Amino acid sequence: MAIVAGIDEAGLGPVLGPLVMCASVFEVPDALSDQPLWEALAPAVARKAGRKSAALVIGDSKKLFNRKSPKALRHLERAVLSTLAANEQHPETLSDLLTIITAGAGTEKYPWYRPAEVTLPRVLGPTDVSLSGNALAVAMRKAGIRMRGIRAECVFVGEFNRIIRATRNKSTTALGITFRLVQYLWTRLKSGSMHIQIDRQGGRMRYLSSLERAFEGCSFKILRETPDCSAYEMSDARRTARITFSVGAEAAHLPVALASMAAKYLRELFMEMFNKFWSAHIEGLTPTAGYYTDGRRFYGEIQEAMGRLSVEEDIVYRCR
Repeated sequence: MAIVAGIDEAGLGPVLGPLVMCASVFEVPDALSDQPLWEALAPAVARKAGRKSAALVIGDSKKLFNRKSPKALRHLERAVLSTLAANEQHPETLSDLLTIITAGAGTEKYPWYRPAEVTLPRVLGPTDVSLSGNALAVAMRKAGIRMRGIRAECVFVGEFNRIIRATRNKSTTALGITFRLVQYLWTRLKSGSMHIQIDRQGGRMRYLSSLERAFEGCSFKILRETPDCSAYEMSDARRTARITFSVGAEAAHLPVALASMAAKYLRELFMEMFNKFWSAHIEGLTPTAGYYTDGRRFYGEIQEAMGRLSVEEDIVYRCR
């Protein structure tokens, strides 16, 4: 059996709301370690949504999320909650979900995230999640695949600003958060090997020096460094990990796609709470997704309320 994992992020570009990065981890037969898992899990799982298909869609989160739809969260929610259900995990609130997939979200100093009792699911019925989860569990058993879990790193604005001031670079910040998840996966690999697929971040092509600084005591080998793919082998006396950064990893590797959907789902839940909080204090306030132009509009409109509520700028608006 082999361990395969995927890592992706949501929310690096906005000026409001958190950066969320997730990893999804599977144990698969050795023959599937370098194969797309969609085929092994068909027809229970599909890459794209079909009008007449009941398959669980795990794919490109950017294509599956339509903010203008009244059920924009449908595909994200179904993928995340059904996958957890297949692993016998059934969060009923956002706080339950955070308990399952984070080591502690760090929401305490953000009044809009307290309490995190957003009821789940948001747009689906519990039966839909249960049925999809059961179908996925059956497909995984037939294929010899086991879900090892989803892990999230939620970087809220205050921490984001602190890291950015230290690194002075968004891509360096994102890579540091990525390595937190790689470290999490590495420490749980007691022996043997794993393959970690990561969606390439920006235009960076060389990662060796960053890996060596982050994982002191490990040996490294460059497997490939091209404009489309950079791959490295990391090892110590007991373990080996192949770490691959590639363009379009979300479309090519199911674990990366699921990580992307989980990160997007969490960020959207946090933004729902953020908008709800400020709308309760400002009549007629139009919600925001937090991206630059509209984020600046929203931030300008909440200035008076921030002063009235003694909310510091550094936990609301990103410095870069």
